[in-house]
Amino acid sequence: MILTFLILLAALAIYIYNLPVFGGSFSGKRLIRMKQSPNYKDGVFQNLSYTPSLAEGFTMRQVLWEFITDKTENKKPKNLLPTHKTDLKNQPITENFLVWMGHSSYYFQLDGKRFLVDPVFSGNASPIPGTTKAFDGTDIYSAEDFPEIDFLIISHDHYDHLDYQTVKSLKPKIKEIICGLGVGSHLEKWGYDEEKIIELDWYEDENIASGFKITSTPARHFSGRRFKRNNTLWSSYVLETPNKKIFLGGDSGYDFHFKEIGEKFGPFDWAILENGQYNEKWRYIHTLPKELVQVAEDLNVRNVLPVHSSKFALAQHSWNEPLQKVFENSRGKNFKIATPIIGEKLNLNDDSKVYPEWWNS
Repeated sequence: MILTFLILLAALAIYIYNLPVFGGSFSGKRLIRMKQSPNYKDGVFQNLSYTPSLAEGFTMRQVLWEFITDKTENKKPKNLLPTHKTDLKNQPITENFLVWMGHSSYYFQLDGKRFLVDPVFSGNASPIPGTTKAFDGTDIYSAEDFPEIDFLIISHDHYDHLDYQTVKSLKPKIKEIICGLGVGSHLEKWGYDEEKIIELDWYEDENIASGFKITSTPARHFSGRRFKRNNTLWSSYVLETPNKKIFLGGDSGYDFHFKEIGEKFGPFDWAILENGQYNEKWRYIHTLPKELVQVAEDLNVRNVLPVHSSKFALAQHSWNEPLQKVFENSRGKNFKIATPIIGEKLNLNDDSKVYPEWWNS
């Protein structure tokens, strides 16, 4: 009886471990290329600087206990957040604009090309359905709402940036995908053709269309969809188009790489930067509000769109604290902060708009 139970338990574990939501495995020429990367060592990818999971003075036991007993006030909004659903299918391709979709998902058109970054439209940011749910009313887009996408860009393979259901649903509309080393294994597992996937190491670039170049740049973070961390590469990106230069930040703790990227590629017209789901405990892998101003100045950017907030509660701060702090900290600086509501159309050619403090309403 005990043996039968153990066999069933093992079979269940194997079944769950191999569910498609967890993505693919690494072999063949992909694994060879991963191992040849200067950022790959001892079987995993490495950050440029030593990066512990937790900051000094904190333990995993303490973090788990605080998570279980968390009583953070206003962690989720008490009322529906304001949104505006832009009709993406009927926007002239000649218009240069961006639509933020909450957390780190955003769509933009630039110089005649359509881009989609880190789409998560399944209503949750976890492999377990019904957990880590989006705030009520914030999940207003689905795959059906999009036109054909020239380039899907994935910063890293965490569930709040690479969503199985969303990416599967979008498959008929995606022409090409840009991602970090190893991330293509998940996409191939989910039915994408190898020929459509461009995997880049840090500081590798690709001319993706006439006048368009994308460069993978470092971030200070981690990756992983199962139990092992750092088996795929996490990235930020520099996108150069005929008329604009944009930094796509992904997730990253503060480090010298921002200054290095600014010196190599700046100045930037726009930077989309992580601002939310932070904590002193994991300050090495997420930007703190007091550091975001320094990131923007290191990059030498004119306009900043703060993301990674307002859709999922992944840290112990109120839902609107990230936007309030970045609004306060950026006053008088030599760059502008854009804070559109979810779904609002942001004109990438005009940085004169003044946004209301909608998170306080």
